[in-house]
This record gives sequence, C-alpha cells and structure tokens, in this order.
Amino acid sequence: MACRVCDREHQVMSRFWTKTVSDLTPYVPGEQPSSPTLLKLNTNEHALPPSDAVMAAVHSSQAEQLRRYPDPTAKGLIEAIAETESLATDQVFVGNGSDEVLAHIWLSLLADRPVQTLDTTYGFYPVWAQLYQSTLTEVPVLANFRVDVDALMASPHAVVLANPNAPTGLALSRQEIERLLADNPNRLHVVDEAYYGFGAESVAPLIDRYDNLIVSRSLSKSHALAGLRVGYALAQRELIEGLNRVKDSFNSYPLDAVAQAAAKVAILDAPWQAHSAAVITESRKRMAEGLEALGFEVLPSSANFVFTQHPALSGRMLFDGLRQQDILVRRWDRPRVEQWLRITVGTLAQTASLLAACASLCPSEDD
Repeated sequence: MACRVCDREHQVMSRFWTKTVSDLTPYVPGEQPSSPTLLKLNTNEHALPPSDAVMAAVHSSQAEQLRRYPDPTAKGLIEAIAETESLATDQVFVGNGSDEVLAHIWLSLLADRPVQTLDTTYGFYPVWAQLYQSTLTEVPVLANFRVDVDALMASPHAVVLANPNAPTGLALSRQEIERLLADNPNRLHVVDEAYYGFGAESVAPLIDRYDNLIVSRSLSKSHALAGLRVGYALAQRELIEGLNRVKDSFNSYPLDAVAQAAAKVAILDAPWQAHSAAVITESRKRMAEGLEALGFEVLPSSANFVFTQHPALSGRMLFDGLRQQDILVRRWDRPRVEQWLRITVGTLAQTASLLAACASLCPSEDD
C-alpha cells in the first residue's frame, strides 16, 4: 500500500514521508479565485499595474535569454538594489520572492535555535520554525495589537519581526527597532519589510551600524510584481554570505532572466514607486475614514491593507456578506483576530465599491 489517510487531517500521507514532513502544518496562502467578476481584496497585491518600463523589459525578452541559464549572481539586479539602498553589492541577496529569502534566512541563521516572534503576525514563521526545528516563542502583542518591545528585549533569543506587522498593518519606528538592536548585540534581528513603501520607516539605513540585523523585502507589494516572484535581503556581508551558501546548495538559479531584467528596471523606477505609493496611501485613507463612518474600528495602517472589525457584526458575517456581493477579503479562525478582517487597499473606485457593500451589511440606526 503506497499511502494512507491521516485521520487527524483527513489528508493522504505516504509511508515514505519523513517525520518532519508528517508533522508539518503547512502555511495556507490566500485564495486566488478565477472569477473575473470578483473584487479581490484578500492577498495584498498592488492595486496598480507595474510601470510601463517594467512591461517594456518583459516584452523585450529574447529567445536567447530563455535558451540559456540566467545569471546565477543576478549581478545587474543586485547592483540596482545596492545603488538604491547606498550599500555594497555584497550586502544584498536576491531570491525567488521574499518567502524563499526568509526560508534561506531561517535555514542559514535560525535553524535548531530558539527564536521569538509575535503571537499575531505572518503565519509562515511558525511553519519555518517547525520545518527547521527551531524552538519558537510567540510573544503576545499588547491589547491594542502594538508590539511589546520590552518583552522582546527580555529574551536573548533571535527576533523575527514583520514591520509593518501583518495582519495588523501597525509599524514600529526605526528608533524602536534600533533600541532592540542596541540592547543585545548578540541577538539576531530579522526584520521582514514585505510591506515596505507604504509609510513605515525602513531600518535598512541601520545595516552598516549593526551586524545583528538582516532586512528582507518583496517586490510583490511595493512594485506590483507579485506574479514575478522577486525578493531580497539586506545585511552586512557575513550574513549575506551565509544566505549565498544556502542558495548555492539549493538552487543556483532562483531568478529567471525575465524576472532579473524586469526587477532591475522596477527598482530603479523611483518616480513610479513614489506615485503608486501616493495613490495607495490616499485610497487607504478613504477606506479607513469610510469604514469608521460606518462604525468599524480600523487600526492605523502603514501597509497596503487595513485591519478592521465591527462591534455589531462578526468577522464571519462580514466575510460571508462581502463574498455574497463578489468581494473577497481575508479572515482567520484564530483567537484574538477571528472578528477582524484584513482588507487590501484597492483603487479609489474599488474602495468605493467596498464601502458600499459594507454599508449594506451594517445595521441602520433604526434597526
């Protein structure tokens, strides 16, 4: 018999699986529906298309580029990132999306070691901890979902911190994170800036001063390239060399030629990034104000999404009610956040549609 059914999860399992694989609870990504009519506000893709320069780079790809292996060092892209961040090229690492970059960070720097993160944050961190056999401590966020910096400082263990945090959108200042860095030079700090570019302070300017800091980023949100899968890390050269050792022991060609060319152009297109960020910021402001006018509580967000709940409607009721109106948002059946929705910031027109749908679900003053 080649496989069996796991009673606990009602999933097919193979007798050849390792114990690590058998015990894993994989991350569940947001739904990617195929319906063309659905307003998709659940996975935080950028509301705008990539820049014209990026599309030109994609369309200019030649057959010869596809016939040959891509540059394993991604030299042009790394040089563009280094130039933009005022860093040396050996302080930059690139990978197939920030999830791969973070997985390499975990394997090279955190595996088999105690790690602390937040109890309300990106759901992939516990998966990597389990996969790479880290002892994970989930430090509770405060009642208002803010990060308890003092609680993180109380432990010598490495810190993995999303900033802005997901799903809350709340961000720590650079000064607060520097307090963590300076408090214990022997404690590694991984700052996941997946939502960089929408208002939060980056800690990348601290890299030259702290060898216990590594920053990961994604081009999925900030540059509207979620379908291209490009992420990168910034740190002092010794940490980056650790990532390269893992990468070259796993896949020497994580970024294809088209992705490298398009990502390089995107990184250097500062005017597009500034304009698109301003559009998202304005739409986020209108979404938050509109939801608050309907009686919702909305956390102040520095990302391209808002985190919100309504005192008279459960998270499940809101989620289902919006889905019935062809609007898809994100929610979780987890303590502390089960009554909250995370809603991607769309265009101004999409925000208007969302607010109209929410208004139809909210009780009137006469009810």
